Amino acid sequence: MTACSQEPQKELTISTNSWIGYTPLFYAKEKGYLDKLNIKLITTVSLAHSAKLYLIRRSDITTMTQHEYNTIKDVEPTFKPIILIDRSNGGDMILANRTVEALQKSKKITAYLEIGSINRELLESFIKEYHLDIKKFQFINKDQAQIADIHYTIEDPILIVTYTPYNAKLLKSGFKEIASTRDIHDLMVIDAIGTNQETLQNNRKRLLELKKIIDKSIQEIQENPKEAYTLTKKYLDNISYSEYRSSMKSVKWINHPSSNLLDQLRKITYTKSLL
Repeated sequence: MTACSQEPQKELTISTNSWIGYTPLFYAKEKGYLDKLNIKLITTVSLAHSAKLYLIRRSDITTMTQHEYNTIKDVEPTFKPIILIDRSNGGDMILANRTVEALQKSKKITAYLEIGSINRELLESFIKEYHLDIKKFQFINKDQAQIADIHYTIEDPILIVTYTPYNAKLLKSGFKEIASTRDIHDLMVIDAIGTNQETLQNNRKRLLELKKIIDKSIQEIQENPKEAYTLTKKYLDNISYSEYRSSMKSVKWINHPSSNLLDQLRKITYTKSLL
């Protein structure tokens, strides 16, 4: 080894799941942008699974909502959000085989959701906003891949908490959207990338480059939607191009957050050590 040679960078891994808001990461992977930083993606079927992989050290970094952030931080106090990605604007939703009015009159409702995720908070906000009785609910914990395979029936009241792209298959089967993060006003769902203080400290320069790559990917996704769709659809349950375009409208990119949004996030301690 010569005096001028350098040790290769240690591979960093990011655990993430199929969600339209994480498309910039999928796009960056397919364009080779992550390879240049020796960053690898591990894709999972749920928010909870991504967080679990991080906690058992199968990944160095994870994507998350504030729910996963709080869950991980309880175990690892130095864990923090470092890069903001998107805000859900209808991308997380409640589907059902009944109207809200019919659910209010139902004696029993079966609810399918990822219990250990932001799904739970969305459902609780929905129950509160529409004055439903939580005692009527039977909660069934499934990941989104399993939830997407639930068959439509009119027999008994069914409620599903899901998000894009998994909603597409359920809508085709007959379920209807009855609420989403666009109209449930007391819940703000924010997606970010998080890691611990040690990983941030040891890789600050590389993570700053990752932030630039995410910014670049978001810009290219907006400028070339067809190419972005072609490159990323395999990460998004192979939804159609029209479903992809519709799903993109259900998120707002916050990689350049406004001062007002940052003020809101400070109230939930979600902005510490952001790059």
